Amino acid sequence: MIRERKTFTWMTVVAIACGAAAVGVLINMWLLHSPIQPLSLAGAVLRQDTDPKKQSPIANTKITAAGGLSSGSAKSDSSGHFHLTLRPGVPPGQPVTLKFEHGQYKPLEITEIPKDQLYIVRMEPIVREPLTKPNHPETPVKQVQIKDVRVRYSVKSQTTINVGSIAKEFEVANAGNVPCKGHRPCSPDGKWKAATGSLSLDAQEGNEFRNVRVSCIAGPCPFTRIEPDDLSSRDIAQNGLASGGQVRRVPHSSGAAASGLRASPARRIKISVLNWSDTAVFLVEAEVTRTMVTDTIRRLYPFLTGQTMSFALPAAAEGPSVEADLNGEEIVFPLGPKLILSWATCSVEIAPDRNKIYRCELKPGYQFQQ
Repeated sequence: MIRERKTFTWMTVVAIACGAAAVGVLINMWLLHSPIQPLSLAGAVLRQDTDPKKQSPIANTKITAAGGLSSGSAKSDSSGHFHLTLRPGVPPGQPVTLKFEHGQYKPLEITEIPKDQLYIVRMEPIVREPLTKPNHPETPVKQVQIKDVRVRYSVKSQTTINVGSIAKEFEVANAGNVPCKGHRPCSPDGKWKAATGSLSLDAQEGNEFRNVRVSCIAGPCPFTRIEPDDLSSRDIAQNGLASGGQVRRVPHSSGAAASGLRASPARRIKISVLNWSDTAVFLVEAEVTRTMVTDTIRRLYPFLTGQTMSFALPAAAEGPSVEADLNGEEIVFPLGPKLILSWATCSVEIAPDRNKIYRCELKPGYQFQQ
């Protein structure tokens, strides 16, 4: 009899366990395959104030939502925006409870039936009462005054400076009035024997030649020609002579001819000359420049409203810091990657154009002096 009772009891336990497991499986299947769609809620968390200009966004607010068997959670970003999804969804008419929590604001709880709307939530700041001793008059809390607030940052920029100039002469020797007879080089019309001469210059590492000028300063200049067309494509790339470079003839003056050669900035240049008369002398002049990357310091004034400071920096901005006067003392506060300020809580948002939008809210005990 006892044996039969033990067997019955064991079978009962097994049956209950199996039933519970089956119920769990059914609930899980219902959650996974429920026809009720997940519920999405979106909105923004703002500071409570009667003045709309002082209703600044509140970042890092913890938001939790629960309704029936569904739940979800999220955190507000630097613009106060939040978006959360309740899974597996909420049946029509089922209320949902939203809870908002932030260390510097009073907790807020909202319970209502979800609607197709944006939830704009305003949280009241925590007011810290000053500590006073019994039977003693209250002593007002002294606020640290912050004024003359500026934001300083740097951007990389390229600066080209003139580091010198060159003036180099060279001659192209030749004897005039000698028939060419087909022995190249010849004059452009093929009648007279010619000679070629060239000058190569190097501006040294990191420097470039700009505004290259070539002038014939002595000899039969009218019977000479600068020949950039003699350069190969490789020479054009290496020497910086613009493809399709032009030779600009300048009217003769006092028996001397001058030519200006337009060329792209380059470290090395090569000037070639064709001469089909007597020896001629040329002068090459150019400016030597250096292009450097420098840090340019810029400043801006943030927008102050109530306890909030807002400003935007370009995507290329580096090393942002805040300069301010605290109770008469000028101090520079580097923001750093963690946006740590002793007197304010800051957040940053990256806009679609990669600009950075900063928002800082003063901590208790500090006040902007307008």
